Amino acid sequence: MKYKYTKFIPDDLEGIDLEQLLSKLSDLLLSSGFENPYEPDPDAHGHTRQELQDAIIEALLANGLLTPEQMERLLGEPADSDSKSGLEQLLDKLIDRMRQQGYLTPQPEEGTLSGGQQGKDLPPVKFEVTDKGIDFLGYRALRDLLGSVGRSSAGRHDTRDMATGIDAGGAVKPYEFGDTLNLDPVATLLSSVSRNGLPAPGERFELDYPDLHVTQGEYQSSCATVVMLDCSHSMILYGEDRFTPAKRVALALANLIRHQYPGDALNAVLFHDSAEEVPVEQLARVRVGPYYTNTREGLRLARRVLERQRKDMKQIVMITDGKPSAITRPDGQIYRNAFGLDPYIVSETFAEVAACRKAGIMINTFMLARDYELMAFVRRVAQICHGKAYFTTPMTLGRYVLMDYLDKKTRTVH
Repeated sequence: MKYKYTKFIPDDLEGIDLEQLLSKLSDLLLSSGFENPYEPDPDAHGHTRQELQDAIIEALLANGLLTPEQMERLLGEPADSDSKSGLEQLLDKLIDRMRQQGYLTPQPEEGTLSGGQQGKDLPPVKFEVTDKGIDFLGYRALRDLLGSVGRSSAGRHDTRDMATGIDAGGAVKPYEFGDTLNLDPVATLLSSVSRNGLPAPGERFELDYPDLHVTQGEYQSSCATVVMLDCSHSMILYGEDRFTPAKRVALALANLIRHQYPGDALNAVLFHDSAEEVPVEQLARVRVGPYYTNTREGLRLARRVLERQRKDMKQIVMITDGKPSAITRPDGQIYRNAFGLDPYIVSETFAEVAACRKAGIMINTFMLARDYELMAFVRRVAQICHGKAYFTTPMTLGRYVLMDYLDKKTRTVH
């Protein structure tokens, strides 16, 4: 039997890191309406195959995921004029791999009608990012954000209190009922010796309840956090997408809490004309709209969420770029005023900030704009609730939020 050998041509798909490519597509997969800022559709979901293909091409070219030789070969004309080019075939394979590995899902099912038959007048196929894809994007966002400041890992929240925990390193104390039995053998034996003297050779130490001593460790607290995201229209206006970076930070924070602080709690509240709580896992699919900023209603809902939590520390992380311009009246009607800082809206918002402080809730505000009136408003919020005010940009927002969360490790002991 004769064998004929031909030159091996590697599959272009083999040299592409699918996870790296997916992370480069995060702006598209987490998009919030920036592509159509003047007519945002809060109910729009998914992306067409053409949008995906355009984003993949841009990622491949901008990040050097393909060599020049591969690009030259892919851009060549197909042998058959009716067949797809090499680049089109590669894009189809990449999208199919993302579907097979559970990162994307088509809506509706590609190429079929409800009866399972093929048809010409089918609705355009749209692809949505799956929960697995969202979780992966949160992980990559966390890794990128922490890596940019030189952090590779984080522990749980330390405090100035002492407790008898597993991680021991503090002073020794007599054992009390309820303490973790983290015995200090030296102190325990010394107590027995001081009470009974050294035992004779061959005899045992006589230990009694008062002899038991335990080593104290640092008491590590738990924290309940509500991420309060401004999704009013201004978050995608003025030539800058501020909402997508904010969502990316929230996903990174969720990933951090789930893996490094499993005892902590994280909830998400959106505020616009009104406010609503959304599951954190659905946050990536949220888009901008409606138009106004009802900060007071967002704070009120966040306070109610946190009052249900039994945690040592409670905080609101508020990410916004605008002044409060709406408020919900007692009769349920929404009063709106987008011109300047309305005294009625501002006073009611400050009253809610004071209510949060009374409930033991700290508010940390991350302002994405630098207007003088806004800065004065944010500083007053921080002053009332003894919180912090950060004036940042979409590029640096993630570092500020995560570092503030990681550094919030001590609380005052009265």
